[in-house]
Amino acid sequence: MTDDPTANDAAAFSDLIGLEFTDIEEGYSRGELDVTDRLRNPHGVLHGAVAYAMADTGMGAALYPGLGADELCATIEVKISYLEPVSEGTLVCETTVTKRGRTVAYLESDVTVDGESIARATGSYSIFES
Repeated sequence: MTDDPTANDAAAFSDLIGLEFTDIEEGYSRGELDVTDRLRNPHGVLHGAVAYAMADTGMGAALYPGLGADELCATIEVKISYLEPVSEGTLVCETTVTKRGRTVAYLESDVTVDGESIARATGSYSIFES
């Protein structure tokens, strides 16, 4: 195991749900995920945990490029509101860092399908020395 959180297995969880990032830069990330049978709940709609995972992972991806070489981050809290059920399509999660302090950052994610919001999330992340 390496001390570099971006190395080797850092994308293992994203791979499990099929989340791929198409853009990551300081303060912003964009990830996409296709709805598949294995991601649906017993009612035939996307399991809420998938949208949550997209937002949480997107928040880390948006924050990480702006961290110093000796800094790490960890989720303090993510709050999500589910706006519409989804049973098919490609989800897009766009995340922005809205405020970054010395020890805490605040972020927002919008999860959409075909340009329509299906979930919105806000989060706070701890920033600390490694």
